[in-house]
Amino acid sequence: MQRDGALTSLWQHKMPEYISQAHTFNDEVFDVLIVGGGITGITTALQLQKEGKKCILAEAHTIGFGTSGGTTAHLNTFMDNSYAQIEKDFGEDNAQLLQTAAREALELVKKNIKEYNIDCEYGEQPGYLYSQDEKQTKELDDIYDASKKAGCEIRYEDKIPVPIEFVKAVVYEKQAQFHPAKYFYALAKAFEDAGGVLLQHCRITGVHEKGDHLEAESFKGKIHARQLIYATHIPPGVNLLHFRCAPYRSYVLAVTLKDGNYPDGLAYDMYDPYHYYRTQEVDGEKYLVAGGEDHKTAHEENTEECFRRLEAYLMKYFKIDKVAFKWSSQFFAPTDGLPYIGHLPLNPDNIFVATGFGGNGMTYSHVTALVLTDMIVKGESRYEKLFDPNRIKPVAGFENFIKESADVVAKFIGDRFTKVKIHELAELAPGEAKVVKYEGDSIALYKDENGGLHAVNPSCTHINCIVGWNSAEQTWDCPCHGSRFSMDGEVFTAPARKNLEKINLEKLVE
Repeated sequence: MQRDGALTSLWQHKMPEYISQAHTFNDEVFDVLIVGGGITGITTALQLQKEGKKCILAEAHTIGFGTSGGTTAHLNTFMDNSYAQIEKDFGEDNAQLLQTAAREALELVKKNIKEYNIDCEYGEQPGYLYSQDEKQTKELDDIYDASKKAGCEIRYEDKIPVPIEFVKAVVYEKQAQFHPAKYFYALAKAFEDAGGVLLQHCRITGVHEKGDHLEAESFKGKIHARQLIYATHIPPGVNLLHFRCAPYRSYVLAVTLKDGNYPDGLAYDMYDPYHYYRTQEVDGEKYLVAGGEDHKTAHEENTEECFRRLEAYLMKYFKIDKVAFKWSSQFFAPTDGLPYIGHLPLNPDNIFVATGFGGNGMTYSHVTALVLTDMIVKGESRYEKLFDPNRIKPVAGFENFIKESADVVAKFIGDRFTKVKIHELAELAPGEAKVVKYEGDSIALYKDENGGLHAVNPSCTHINCIVGWNSAEQTWDCPCHGSRFSMDGEVFTAPARKNLEKINLEKLVE
């Protein structure tokens, strides 16, 4: 199983690449095209297929390649944005509605596991939130009150499952955890068995209206569908939502413990960024899975240092035997605290989107499946207004900005580089990278472990921001809207739809 970085997550370890069934689709018009083969796209596709819709799912790489392969797989009914904040910003009724949606989402997970007999190490767990100073304690009391009013099963608790000093704690009942890859692999198979079409290595490069339906250009030809869902973590191209969702990276360690004192439950502190902990048993081996050190994508020069800080923090409280796995992953935080699920702004009514999940992707993926299935099958959802992406209105001139900025094609003018100059600029150690300038031109260089140079134009093909090197995952990341690329410029993460321009160094040094 592959994912969008050089590091191996606990979930992809020992997981084979998913082999999809052979499909032909010719000029068939599908009911729904789902773009993106993560847990959101797969779960939604299966729900729609079960409701009688003929669905086709297109994944640019392999299923689980993106954030779903790098999650920490917490299943929560409480979110990064607390019920106290939701109540303040959206009202008590909407806080209650959010809790109902989250609980329904977790019930869908349980239902799928039972219906398809999925062995994914699923288990219900209590979720602990604890304060460590007076200010956090006041905030925790507000969270308790708002969570209670929202309908959460919550109570105060005098102990927590991690050996960390705390002042006060609450516990949310009936939270859960699982092995995400085993789960969504099983859902993908169920989708195909139900008649759904799953295409891997099939990037969607453009969509336009054609008569009474949509026509999508893809790596595997034209795909026709009456409705389309972007389940790509963030929609591709240039869209209003890119300016309402901030990309962040979070860091994860899966460690073994010398004393076997693994936490029994999910735990979260209240710092910003916060630390989160849980235990996961995979193939008979127990791991403490802990994360944190979040920062905006490409705003940290040394991403390896984020892992070192996280490990040092854990060593203060746990007797670590070894770091078995480490990886980082990306999420998109919405500006107002709620995800955007529904019609994609400034697009035809038959184009839908799900984005802005923050750190609660496992829960919101299933909320998406429920909301969009109801909207497409029944014409409406009880949660439609709460998550409506069109609650954010564009400023004047935004449509013109989209037209001018979409699908940037940056042309590299580099024939002034000489062989001597290239080597002078590329004084890099193996495994290092940097963006260099020479007579007005920029070039992004990476030196691999064998000393070979890889060069790309550093202008992101989304709206021309300059990418930065992620030393831990060995990718070029865009600090503006979170597009990510391989060392050779291949798109790993939307919103960019086109690869970075690859620079032929042999031609430059002639």
